[in-house]
Amino acid sequence: MNENHEIVPEFRNGFAVFVAALDFIELNLTEDFSQEDIASAAYCSLSTLQKTWKYVTHMSIKEYISKRRMTLASRELQNSELSVLDIAMKYGYNSHEVFTRAFKKIWGVSPSSFRREWKGSPVLYPRLNPEYLEGARIMNVKKFDIREFYDYLRGQAGTYVLCFDIMHLMPINDNLGREAGDKVILEAFRRINEAAEENMICLRMGGDEFVIITESDDAEKVTAIAEKVLEQNGNEVPYNGGTVGTSLCCGVIKIDEHLKYSVMCEDFDKALDRARASGKIEFLS
Repeated sequence: MNENHEIVPEFRNGFAVFVAALDFIELNLTEDFSQEDIASAAYCSLSTLQKTWKYVTHMSIKEYISKRRMTLASRELQNSELSVLDIAMKYGYNSHEVFTRAFKKIWGVSPSSFRREWKGSPVLYPRLNPEYLEGARIMNVKKFDIREFYDYLRGQAGTYVLCFDIMHLMPINDNLGREAGDKVILEAFRRINEAAEENMICLRMGGDEFVIITESDDAEKVTAIAEKVLEQNGNEVPYNGGTVGTSLCCGVIKIDEHLKYSVMCEDFDKALDRARASGKIEFLS
């Protein structure tokens, strides 16, 4: 995919392959399936599937499946009484050790440590949103599919949502590689989750964008949460024998009584644009 998210002509037909593959993967994350099964569901060869998927997402099919399974597994760790082994088996891992290695690669900690240390309902890798990837970039469409949380937000009228953006992530990806970028993304999400209260959902909306659904109408309270995140700006995380700095900005929106998905995404972007420009926490009135 090129810089403005346009799919070049030879991949326009291949986009249907991507959507079919995405639907199959998402419907079968707790099932045992092969990449050949995905290709069959998308009516294409395995090589076509792999080439198209890599072109559109910049990651392998295996990596996407692992990230999605580990995101769903993390929610099970927080929201269920299932044992780590039971959760491992549910998501296709036949041993505690293999599951732990895969989980730690995504979350940076073991499943048991995650269950103790992380709060709320953290969603690091939601399902990809095909609308974001198809054709020229459409304004106000996010990289990840957040419709599940949009329905939840409709019941939160009058409360605040904290919107965060990682500063300068693209140069980190370009200069140090996407593995370094993933380290920064995880560190940013860790800080956000650490600042949030137990009942608050932390959600990734874009490649470098996150929200805390606060369920609070107290402006001072949500400002204090935002400040707790931003006071760590500039702190570095270890990477490949060195360190990478991580900084965020924050805008704040209030959920309207008659919330529309497109308006919510537009307000999200406006609040962050103001925060990037001012360097302060910005409330969108």
